[in-house]
Amino acid sequence: MYDFIFFTNVLRILEERGMTKQELSKRSGVSISFLSDLTTGKANPSLKVMESLATALGVALPMLLESTDMDRKTLEELAGHPAIKSLPAGYERVTAVLPEHKAFIVKKWNDETKKKLEEKK
Repeated sequence: MYDFIFFTNVLRILEERGMTKQELSKRSGVSISFLSDLTTGKANPSLKVMESLATALGVALPMLLESTDMDRKTLEELAGHPAIKSLPAGYERVTAVLPEHKAFIVKKWNDETKKKLEEKK
């Protein structure tokens, strides 16, 4: 499942930046043939390759793995299996870029939620 999230995010960021696969290949040191296989879902990159691509794209690696524009149903259909849920019903993990003062509030909410989830165990 994460392979689909990863390669669709790589393709999306390439498009947003107006960057070609050839440019990404040069910047990251990842061969163009492997990059082509990766962006069609035929290759499984190592953590080192994922990190090189994230650096070349100018994004943090977690951003390439955590968020996606695809809805859960589409993602599960592509992967051929249901997504593993790590949170109980009614909870959702999100990633956001916020100014420090707003991030402070969100971190407090996160801490409170973690405490509630620990109490439920």
